[in-house]
Amino acid sequence: MDFAKARFNMVEQQIRPWDVLGFDVLDALMEIPRERFVGDKLQGVAYSDTELPLPNGAKMLEPKVVARLAQGLKLTKQDKVLEVGTGSGYATALLAQLAGEVVTCDVDAVQQNRAKAVLDGLDYRNVFYAQNDGLNSLSEGEPFDAIYVGGAVGDIPEILKKQLKDGGRMVIIVGGKPVQHARLLIRKGDSFEETVLFDTQVARLDDKGGSPFGDFAF
Repeated sequence: MDFAKARFNMVEQQIRPWDVLGFDVLDALMEIPRERFVGDKLQGVAYSDTELPLPNGAKMLEPKVVARLAQGLKLTKQDKVLEVGTGSGYATALLAQLAGEVVTCDVDAVQQNRAKAVLDGLDYRNVFYAQNDGLNSLSEGEPFDAIYVGGAVGDIPEILKKQLKDGGRMVIIVGGKPVQHARLLIRKGDSFEETVLFDTQVARLDDKGGSPFGDFAF
């Protein structure tokens, strides 16, 4: 399979039509080999517009959701980012391309180590790993310029808000069925400016009936 062509088609046919127009995000997506982040049997559909399963039972969301969330953060090489839920590592790679430093946390050590092996193989040296419940505990390195939460929650955790610098941004998907809202929060002193980026429907990170992290949105 011609992965370079599949990657180009993904960007042109899935990502751009979903209002992802930032050249930094588009260029990064053109460079990241998504096929490396999926199992061998799924490489043929690595660039399809659908969720893909991970070994721990969680899922990778469509690339367009990852791209739209990342675009919302407006990252620069001076930013330090917290990612809640390492999952496959695909979103981690995108954040690492856009930002100066990424701290990624996950409760599933086995899955995170799989992701780390791929990211190390691609020579991402600005990614640091933590095994914790990022929705309920502080992450080393706070405060952060940006926080990326790649799956849905019922409510925005206050502990994440506390870890944002003044002027810091967070993207997070909030709600349940039939619709969830991807939100952008910007800290302004002790208050937060909030904007809805788009509507979607993804698995929840705080669902006690399933895998709490993994790659619900990566």
